[in-house]
Amino acid sequence: MMSSDPPFHHIAIVGLGLIGGSIALAIRERWAASRVTGVDSPAVLAHVLGSGAIDRAVESVRELDEADLVILAAPVRQNVDLLLQIPSAAPLVATDVGGTKRSIVEAARALPDSISFVGGHPLGGGERGGFAFARPDLFLGRPWILTPDGDRSHAAMKRLSRFVTGLGATVTTEDAARHDRLMGFLSHLPQLTASALMEVVGTASGSEGLQMAGRGLVDTTRLASSPANVWRDVCLTNADAIGEALDLLIGRLTELRGDLARGDAIDTIFDEAARWRAELMKGRE
Repeated sequence: MMSSDPPFHHIAIVGLGLIGGSIALAIRERWAASRVTGVDSPAVLAHVLGSGAIDRAVESVRELDEADLVILAAPVRQNVDLLLQIPSAAPLVATDVGGTKRSIVEAARALPDSISFVGGHPLGGGERGGFAFARPDLFLGRPWILTPDGDRSHAAMKRLSRFVTGLGATVTTEDAARHDRLMGFLSHLPQLTASALMEVVGTASGSEGLQMAGRGLVDTTRLASSPANVWRDVCLTNADAIGEALDLLIGRLTELRGDLARGDAIDTIFDEAARWRAELMKGRE
C-alpha cells in the first residue's frame, strides 16, 4: 500500500536498530515521497544509507533542522535525554517507541510549545535487535500504543494515528501509568523470566546437556537472546511494576516448590494456566 498524502513529509528516526530500522523501511514502502533522516553512530548510518532506507544521515539530534516528525528509537533513558535535545525552532511532532512511558511523558511536559510530544510503543518486535533484523512488515496487524498527555497533544495524536495506521499497525491509546503496569506483566516479566530460566538451565546443563533439550525449552526461552542494554533501561524505569510482577511469580514458584511431594498446587496452577493460555490464544491460531 502506498499513499500520495503522507501525514509527515520529513521524518527523523533517532536510533536505527530493529524498531527504528523497520519504521524506516516501512516508510519507504508506504510513502515514497517522504524524506527520512537517520541519527545513529557512523557505522550504523553507513549500513543503513547503503540499504536505501534513509535519505540523509546525521550523528546528532541537534543537527535536525527540517523534520516535522522525530521518532526516538534509542534505549528508554537515552530517549529522555534525546527528547530535550530536539531543536525547537519550527513546530514538530515528537514520539518514541520505548517499552516504558512514565519517565518520558513526564519529561515532555518541560518541552517548548513548538514540540508536541505523544508517547508511543509499537508491540511488534523480535528476539534479536539491530538493523540487520529490521523488516518493513514488522508492525502489520500489531498494536501500537499511544499515550497522549493532556489537550496539547490532540492535534499531534491525529497525525500520529494516521502515520501508525499507514505502517499497518492498529492504534490504541492508554494512560502512561497503566501502560507501564500492564507491560510489567505482559512483556517485562516474560523477558526476565525467560532470561533467568535460560541462565539457570544453561549453567546447570552445560553445552553438552543442552543438546538433549526439546522444543519446550527452545520455545520457552526464545526471548533469552534479547540485548541487555535495552532491558536494563526498561527495568530501571519500571522497577515498581516489574517488582510487583516478580513478587507474584516468585510466590507461585514458592507454592510449587513447597508442594512437590503432594501435587495440589500443581493441579491448581496448571489448570488456571491452561485456562488463561486459551484466552491468550483466542484469534491467534
